[in-house]
Amino acid sequence: MSDAIESHGLTKRYGETQALAGVDITVPTGTVTAVLGPNGAGKTTAVRILTTLTEPDEGHATVAGFDVRRQPHEVRRRIGLAAQDSTVDPILTGRENLIMLGELHQLSRRRAMARADALLEEFSLTDAGRRQVSGYSGGMRRRLDLAATLVAGPEVLFLDEPTTGLDPRARLELWGVLDTLVHNGTTLLLTTQYLEEAERLADDIIVVDHGRVIARGDARTLKREVGGDTVQVVVLDRDRVEETAAILARVTGNEPVLDPSNRMVRAAATVGLDAVLETAAALRAAGIAIEDLSVRQPTLDEVFLTLTAARTHHDEDGS
Repeated sequence: MSDAIESHGLTKRYGETQALAGVDITVPTGTVTAVLGPNGAGKTTAVRILTTLTEPDEGHATVAGFDVRRQPHEVRRRIGLAAQDSTVDPILTGRENLIMLGELHQLSRRRAMARADALLEEFSLTDAGRRQVSGYSGGMRRRLDLAATLVAGPEVLFLDEPTTGLDPRARLELWGVLDTLVHNGTTLLLTTQYLEEAERLADDIIVVDHGRVIARGDARTLKREVGGDTVQVVVLDRDRVEETAAILARVTGNEPVLDPSNRMVRAAATVGLDAVLETAAALRAAGIAIEDLSVRQPTLDEVFLTLTAARTHHDEDGS
């Protein structure tokens, strides 16, 4: 599988601020990559470079096989960009916006109208298409923004925090649209602060902080890097919490955490399922009745906080 996006050593400074400090990004064709990080991490700067809106101070990048510095016009012909701010005209109707963009992309009037109607249907905006955009809800306007980026049928789509400010229902609707785009072969790179969004949409996640890539991999890999599974037991009898803790320590080889008020014991486990089965057998043999026995992975929120905290500690040490 070829790479739709490839960058090496991207560096960018704004005065005294180091926005990017040597960022490498690779996105295989037909996949979704999420660039995850807090405000000021460098996500938007990376997108601006890859979409030819900003030149890097150092480094090299290609999109759809074309160099972003030497062949910016070729790159722009093959990409779509949905930035954080809405780019559609609120005075025009949704359909008028899309027709205008089609004509700007050198489509005939007839083809631009047909393309607009097809996109309005694809994004469930047909009924709203003849209304002024100023009357659209946030979710409708965001869907129109995304439809606008697809007028020219881009190979690669960049989404800069696409669901910021949307309510949960609108966010789910937009995720469904993105699923359809990927199914149809579009390559997506999205930036986000929502860990749930990265885990839900992305094949690969790149975590950036202070202008550097601090981790990458799919959600499962990142969780495994931060810590293994956790086995958790809730017993029926509070008086048997310590006995349960001893069993869990023996099975997992790790020091358990006790929460007597909630009759809960948990411990890290290298292989969660095996530990659950062995724990269940040991508890049964000891005659300890339980309310719940489960295994859980670290959440992506826990992964993110652990990674960024480690990076902050590293910077404070000056190492």
